Amino acid sequence: MSAYGADLLALLPELIIAVTACLVIALDPITPASRRDLLAWLSVGALVICLGITIGQINSVNTRVSAFSELVVVDAYARFWKILLCSVAGLTILTSLPYLKAERIHLGEYYGFILLALSGMMVMVSGVDLLTIYLGTELMSLSLYVMTGLNRSKPRSLEAAAKYFVLGAFSSGILLYGISLLYGLAGSTKLASIASAIGSRGSDDPLVLIATILVAVGFGFKIAAVPFHMWTPDVYQGAPTSVTAFMAVAAKAASFAAFMRVFVEGLGGLKADWSLLFLLISVVTLVLGNVVAIVQTNIKRMLAYSSIAHAGYALIGFVAAGRGVGLSGGTPGLASIMIYLAIYSFMTLGAFAVIGMLRKGGIEGEEIEDFTGLAKRQPLAAFLMLIFMASLAGIPPTAGFIGKFYVFMAAVEADLAWLAAIALVFAVVSAYYYMRVVMVMYMRDPSPSSVAPPRLVTSPTLSFVLACAVAGVILFGLFPNPLVSFALQSVLTLK
Repeated sequence: MSAYGADLLALLPELIIAVTACLVIALDPITPASRRDLLAWLSVGALVICLGITIGQINSVNTRVSAFSELVVVDAYARFWKILLCSVAGLTILTSLPYLKAERIHLGEYYGFILLALSGMMVMVSGVDLLTIYLGTELMSLSLYVMTGLNRSKPRSLEAAAKYFVLGAFSSGILLYGISLLYGLAGSTKLASIASAIGSRGSDDPLVLIATILVAVGFGFKIAAVPFHMWTPDVYQGAPTSVTAFMAVAAKAASFAAFMRVFVEGLGGLKADWSLLFLLISVVTLVLGNVVAIVQTNIKRMLAYSSIAHAGYALIGFVAAGRGVGLSGGTPGLASIMIYLAIYSFMTLGAFAVIGMLRKGGIEGEEIEDFTGLAKRQPLAAFLMLIFMASLAGIPPTAGFIGKFYVFMAAVEADLAWLAAIALVFAVVSAYYYMRVVMVMYMRDPSPSSVAPPRLVTSPTLSFVLACAVAGVILFGLFPNPLVSFALQSVLTLK
């Protein structure tokens, strides 16, 4: 096989997703509105094929295959994220089928944009060249901008899309400026060349530090870390709930994956500097996310600030990786982020699925008060929400506890026990606003004056998504070893 053929074969999952996305968008105008579900199933079929191919590529955890003149690599680290991202995209599409009908959004290109965003994410996690990662990031972001404003009948959705686009463009410019400075320093945008250039120039070069800060700011926006979080509450609230779920889970995971590769493989020689920077960001992110979430009355805004706080928890693992000592170095810290975000995906996707089910007078029930007495009206839905809220709060034996445990242990192993203590305090604070939802569901009676009591929009696909989310939360809470082993083995391929 020629080198070009080998390159195409290495990136076969990305090619399948991209081609299917274009096919879905092309078929949408000629597909009757009553049969647009077929586009969703076409997308799911492509995702299943890609999952099979990616899982089949796991021959050896230490295999690292370069493609297209070393612009991208296929390694165990990239495969971990691709499996997670494809799974999340598939569950999002299944969640969207009943949701789009309830919201009267008859747009088949929605599924095409999910696949386009996913293809960008897959390029991000495999990229070892800053421009490649940037192109993947922009493909993801542009697709999310469009998806945020798909509910054209709601001004709030259009406003959220406009805010997201403006702030996203600003952050992309900052990231690109940082990339241009690193190119000026190294004469290349490949991470290996940048690492060599930094090693020869030393960490005291002010231009190196400025470039590092600019790149950190660009990625800080994507992962919704303070003080780059301003877009998150408005966008999460204004976007359709299925889009919010995809954004909160897949976009955050892909951004963290690219962020980790850039700073470990390209800027690893500056870890003493960036670990201090992210230590400060982690603390302020934990404080602001958890404290502001307490006063929220809209559950999507509450989960937006919760998402910000979870970015703070994940950054603890990254700080621990920068401070890593001993034979294991920063491996436990990096693996703890991967474990945390995999678990976060299940519990967050499940919580948003329940929110999308709730309807009050034909309008999506987004206020926490809309959950009043849900345990008496819909006991199964209330019980599922209880599981997801308990997991987000980190209460054992749910998977959320396991995620926080590994992040905190990574901090302790890196001699940052005080940081783990701060995070533990704010984990207790977070239990207040998560358990407030549970209290409203179980300890308050439905209002007799309610003209339009909440009802649930259900379907077999949504039931399947909730079953998968609950299974992930419970099984990884009771049997975390397979996920932990997979993460620890995958992170070893990071150079």
